[in-house]
Amino acid sequence: MTSPRLDHLWAGWRHDYIARVSEPTDTSLEPDGTGSLFERVLRLADEEGLVVHRGATCSVILNAYPYCSGHLLVLPNRAVAELEDLTVDERHEMADLTNDAVLALRAAYRCEGINVGTNLGAAAGAGVPSHLHTHVLPRWSGDTNFMTSVALTRVLPEPLDVTWHRVRDAWPSRG
Repeated sequence: MTSPRLDHLWAGWRHDYIARVSEPTDTSLEPDGTGSLFERVLRLADEEGLVVHRGATCSVILNAYPYCSGHLLVLPNRAVAELEDLTVDERHEMADLTNDAVLALRAAYRCEGINVGTNLGAAAGAGVPSHLHTHVLPRWSGDTNFMTSVALTRVLPEPLDVTWHRVRDAWPSRG
């Protein structure tokens, strides 16, 4: 018996973003086409790459395929597949940025809960197994509605650029 497939509503506005990082046409951006998906995203301007925050060793970006609005990814600036391969500075900054992401989501969305998780390796569900990343996403009681349960479709209430502005505006400053 096969499992039903989860569908998504069409969101054509996402194509430009996906095309820029997966099939770059601007050769000045990536003359040799190297780097992981996330390294390529981090080469883009903040709004274009949906980069919420850049740190010395790690950054925070919006998930281009979010589970819900506000779905963030905390990741090292370089491609690292395993936690044990992070430097001490990267581990510390990832923890600090994960905390900041939680604070920003609470401020931006007044969510009732937050999921934080890291999938290590393809077998664990990592979509980009060569570049580890931590998911941070807001949750509400009953946020899995009939569309996901019955129609196997996820509905996102706001475009990624609106989410980017909302989370970036709520990002905590370190004084």
